[in-house]
Amino acid sequence: MDMIQQILASYCGLILMLTFHEVGHAWMAWKCGDDTARNAGRVSLNPLVHLDLVGTVIIPLLTLGLAYNHSAAAGFLIGWAKPVPVNVDNLRSPRRDDILISMAGPAMNLVLAFLLAAVARLFFSVGMGLEHLGPYCLKVALTSLVLCYFNLIPIPPLDGSHVLRVLIGMSRETYARLANVGFVVVILVMQIPVVRDLLIRVTGDTYKAILKWFHLFG
Repeated sequence: MDMIQQILASYCGLILMLTFHEVGHAWMAWKCGDDTARNAGRVSLNPLVHLDLVGTVIIPLLTLGLAYNHSAAAGFLIGWAKPVPVNVDNLRSPRRDDILISMAGPAMNLVLAFLLAAVARLFFSVGMGLEHLGPYCLKVALTSLVLCYFNLIPIPPLDGSHVLRVLIGMSRETYARLANVGFVVVILVMQIPVVRDLLIRVTGDTYKAILKWFHLFG
C-alpha cells in the first residue's frame, strides 16, 4: 500500500505541474492577442481540461510504476498534456509571440520550483506537524524542473522546437509533419546516455541552486 501511495502522490504532483505548464501557454497566448485557448477553457487550473489519455494518464503511471519497482525500463519520466490551441492569425507579432507562448510553459515550471521550495522552507520552519510536507514540496519542485528542461529539447512537438522553428524559419507545414513522429524521436533520443545525463545534470544543478537559495541544505 505504501508503494501505491507514493506512486499516487508522485502522479498528483506531476499532474499539477503539467496543468500549470499548459496554463502558462494558454495565458501567454491570450495576452499576445489570441483568445482561442481561453475560449476553449484552457486558462484553467482544472487538470481535466488539459488531460491527454496517453500522455497524462497511461505513460506517467506506467513509468512511475516501473520506477518504483526499480525496473530498467522506466528510463526518464515522460508525460505531456493536451496541446494548447493557438491561432497564429490572432497574434500581434507572430514570430515574437510564438516564442513567448512556447517559453511560457517551461518558465511557469521554473517559477513553480522556486515557489515550492519557498513553501517547503516555510513548512520546515513552522513545524507544528507540517514539516513532513516539506520533502513532498521539494519532490514536486524537482518534477517541475524536469518538465521545464525536458520541454526545452528542440525536437517537435516539445516547446524548444517551436523556438527553433521560428529562429530557422521552418514552415508550419514542415513542422507539423515532423511533429507527427516527434515523440517517437524524443523517446529514442532520451535513450542516448549523453543526452539523458546532460538533462539530469542541468536539472540537478538547478535544483541544488534553489535549495541553497532557500538554505535547505542539510
